[in-house]
Amino acid sequence: MLADPRHSRLVLINHARKERDAVSLRLVARRKESLCLLPAAFEVLGVGLHAIGDYDLALLPEALALSMPSLDGDSLSLWRNERFAASLAASNVGVVFLGGGFLEEEVFIAALEGVRLGYDVRLLADLSVARCEADRSLVLDRLALHGVLTTTVRQALLEWAVCLDDPVSKQKVVELLS
Repeated sequence: MLADPRHSRLVLINHARKERDAVSLRLVARRKESLCLLPAAFEVLGVGLHAIGDYDLALLPEALALSMPSLDGDSLSLWRNERFAASLAASNVGVVFLGGGFLEEEVFIAALEGVRLGYDVRLLADLSVARCEADRSLVLDRLALHGVLTTTVRQALLEWAVCLDDPVSKQKVVELLS
């Protein structure tokens, strides 16, 4: 089912954490490219964004850093953050897209907690960094067992644009991804 951007939220968890294993330059470049696509999520499609945990504005594209509110508290307490919960309720959010570091720790727990609370949780694999890359497939398999879909920023942008069914938004997203 397509996620409606008006009822979706994107959360970066500990996005300032660095890759620890020997990660290929290709994967680092892909993560950076995906971060650069995120401003379109709110500028073109109206998706709300939040960050929690290790947060460093200098690591984000300027347009993203200027518009993404940081939540107080630790990343393991995302779902108990009153401001976050109120924001989700006020926007009638049903789908939460998560990404960040470390995949097999805080991102994993946040995803499972979100599912437990009844949210449709989606993992942005291109923004999710594992502390130990060898554990990545284990985490993705376990999340899939709980109904967490794995996607990418590019796929999410297209999904949101198609759901809106607005020719201008769709065209902007298609041009951005070309």
